[in-house]
Amino acid sequence: MSPASTGASTTVGAVPSAVPSAAASDSRLTPGAPGYRRMSLALFLAGVATFALLYSTQALLPLISDDLGVAASEASWTVAAATGGLALFVLPMSALSERFGRRTVMTGSLAVAVTVGLLVPFAPSLPALVALRALQGAALAGLPASATAYLAEEVRPRALVTAIGLFVAGNSIGGMSGRVITGWVAQVWGWRVAVGVIGVIAVGCAVAFRLLLPAPRHFTAGSLRPRVLAGTVRDHLSNPLLRRLYAIGALFMTVFGGVYTVIGYRLTAEPFGLPQGIIGSIFLVYLVGTVSASTAGRLVGRLGRRGALYLAGGTTATGLVLSLAQSVPLVLLGLVLITAGFFAGHAVASSAVSRTATTGRAQASALYQSAYYVGSSAGSTVGAVAFHAAGWAGTVGVGLLAVAGVAAITLLGTRAARLAAQPAHA
Repeated sequence: MSPASTGASTTVGAVPSAVPSAAASDSRLTPGAPGYRRMSLALFLAGVATFALLYSTQALLPLISDDLGVAASEASWTVAAATGGLALFVLPMSALSERFGRRTVMTGSLAVAVTVGLLVPFAPSLPALVALRALQGAALAGLPASATAYLAEEVRPRALVTAIGLFVAGNSIGGMSGRVITGWVAQVWGWRVAVGVIGVIAVGCAVAFRLLLPAPRHFTAGSLRPRVLAGTVRDHLSNPLLRRLYAIGALFMTVFGGVYTVIGYRLTAEPFGLPQGIIGSIFLVYLVGTVSASTAGRLVGRLGRRGALYLAGGTTATGLVLSLAQSVPLVLLGLVLITAGFFAGHAVASSAVSRTATTGRAQASALYQSAYYVGSSAGSTVGAVAFHAAGWAGTVGVGLLAVAGVAAITLLGTRAARLAAQPAHA
């Protein structure tokens, strides 16, 4: 029996084993198994660091605009550059993880990202700030695809949605805590100190991640040959289901990126006129995303994947409409629904990618992450431009178009599934 099928000692980072392949498969982790909690906490902390760093400037855009004398559409590039860098480099980084191991690549990515994070506060101008943020995003590209591939290899399939949901929940906690902390710190000491504090927090998360994450037991090193990589990518892109999932992830993130890039500008203006600390606290609604992402597995169990996506899209659209109100409580309720719908939809789509791809999982996840962060960059930029042209209604309009795209693609998947089932039924 080959080492690849048994998880034997010749696989990179694997624990020597002489058990048959069925037993090796059974040794994958499930909730309650030894090592599962350490793994979950480690990847949760990686998710916290990733989102805290990636969106560290988002809640601070009005302050950055004032300090550097730039418009909202220009300041938004500090977010778009980071997510764009991640989208551009996630596929090459996933290839490195196939060759050198998930844990190795994730550790290296975090190390570079937190180092850059400590340099960001000293950027002397907007171009320098944007360049550092792009570098930081490129470094963080080693996390998302490698993490989901690691989980797909080390966790049993029936527990995969829950495990990925916990990683996504870490994203939501990172996004929330980063924005809340920067909001209050910036109100007293300015945006530069605020992003510096996030850098220090991310250093702590990175160290804890490396100490906690168990060594992989089911990883098999792949090839770095460009022809092999190109063939794997071509196979994934030729899969209609994967293409639909990639588009859904991009569209959900278009909504989310646009809303949370612009919301600070809306709430500092009249009729709200909220201070920076309060605006930072608005991001506590990310806690709703933590819950919706971590319960995505149960949602899929009750409604199926497409039913869960319909519900997530409908929830997001309802939140967008509510956010048009000139009332702080209604705007907050809208943000709660947008956040819940987005994180549920993201957890469902990303876990479906990992389950659909039986080979080249890192590349499959990388393509999803690339589409997802292209959506973030597009949402940040287009949402800011729409806000400049038509106010908050323009940003909401962009979001509703993206949600309509999610519904149309999901409907296409439903029809395709029905057509595929007809011959077998007959």
